[in-house]
Amino acid sequence: MKRRSFISSSLILGTSLPLGLATITTSCSGKSAGADASAAKQFTPEELGMFSFVDIAPDGKPLKAALIGNGDRGTGAACQFLEAGPNLSIIALADIFKDRQDACRKVLKEKYNNDVPDENCFLGFDAYKKVLAMPEIDVVLLCTPTHFRPEQFKAAVEAKKHIFMEKPCAVDPSGIRTVIAAAKVAENAGLTVITGNQRRHRRDYWEAYVNVRNGMIGDIISTTAHWDQGAWWNKKKRPEWSDMEYCIRNWFNIKWLSGDHLLDQAVHNIDIVTWFMGERPQSATGFGGRVRRLTGDIYDNFACDYTYAGNKRMLCTARQIDGCEGNVSERILGTKGVALLSDNNTIHFEDYAGNTIWQYDYEAKPVKNPYNQEHIHLVESIRLNKKINQALDLAYSTQVAILGREAAYTGNRITWDEIMASNLRYGPTEYKLGPLPDYHEGEAPKPGKDPAAPM
Repeated sequence: MKRRSFISSSLILGTSLPLGLATITTSCSGKSAGADASAAKQFTPEELGMFSFVDIAPDGKPLKAALIGNGDRGTGAACQFLEAGPNLSIIALADIFKDRQDACRKVLKEKYNNDVPDENCFLGFDAYKKVLAMPEIDVVLLCTPTHFRPEQFKAAVEAKKHIFMEKPCAVDPSGIRTVIAAAKVAENAGLTVITGNQRRHRRDYWEAYVNVRNGMIGDIISTTAHWDQGAWWNKKKRPEWSDMEYCIRNWFNIKWLSGDHLLDQAVHNIDIVTWFMGERPQSATGFGGRVRRLTGDIYDNFACDYTYAGNKRMLCTARQIDGCEGNVSERILGTKGVALLSDNNTIHFEDYAGNTIWQYDYEAKPVKNPYNQEHIHLVESIRLNKKINQALDLAYSTQVAILGREAAYTGNRITWDEIMASNLRYGPTEYKLGPLPDYHEGEAPKPGKDPAAPM
């Protein structure tokens, strides 16, 4: 892929598009997030939009939900929705494969006595449209492979449904633009949109964010984001599967469906840095490759260097190889100290001498499973009319990940304005089970120039 392929002939969004994040300047100093507390206003958690973090959502009008995407993550999301509070039910299912749908129905029936009737179970690439046409549906849970999410989110907003949308929200800039536009329509319509960037639904992360905003570590000067782990799941193609069926059943390892693991996994950490910094990067360069992955066409390692205004940086790494050092964390480096963040109940701040400045009190305030907490926030938002719309935040964090991925795929420095205006799109335009001539198993992107090519 050439650098010029990122630029559309008309700058669809251009440089005037806002980031979509809460402003980070203060009324006193005008400094950015983490500004010296002695010179800046001290924010309360409520002013910064901190959630309530109740253990269970309030009772109220029965809420009927549909699950679009009945695989493992979708089934898990449906269970967490049912556990969020009273008077909740899953009344419709949509998927491509009957075996996945049947397994999901069995879990819901046996574990929650939630029986989805046959007439509300739809199969096929257009199954989501049939679910959204049901007027009795209040909420939809979007848990299909990422490639399909932009159009399904747009359709759910147009159907005026409240939404839970898994992360990330798109695999390419074309999809991001669809999500951004639909997110603004959802906002105007008063719809709740909760997204699966679950660290934003952890109380320890929220208290750390409030303290950073109130200057505990000073001005932010640099950040890191890491999701380095062992090998992830994969499925080998069976003789009875078409190309399309194989790709969808092995979607995590397929570039056009998952967007690569920098999106699917490291977007969690990128989202935290984007949230705490409150800024978009100006550009990115990246490295990556495919060393040990067994199936599909994606990388198994990335390292991306993002540049921000004022010479600030973010280093992001992502690796999925067994037998290597693991690290799933974020660091926010300030002029006074460092916020050490992770989801393993160890969040604390240190100064540069190694002394603890602050640490979250896990004994006094235990952190609820964020996969459950995000659905509690979903139901609470709807029933108390406390509207939450996280779609724009997820869209911009996903775009930051896409920027780094494309920098690694091409070997080129890519700017934020280029990726926002890009007409890049992955995947087929027609969806049906059968051959995919443009998909080539095992052929991951190769950066730079072919040494055998003519000068």
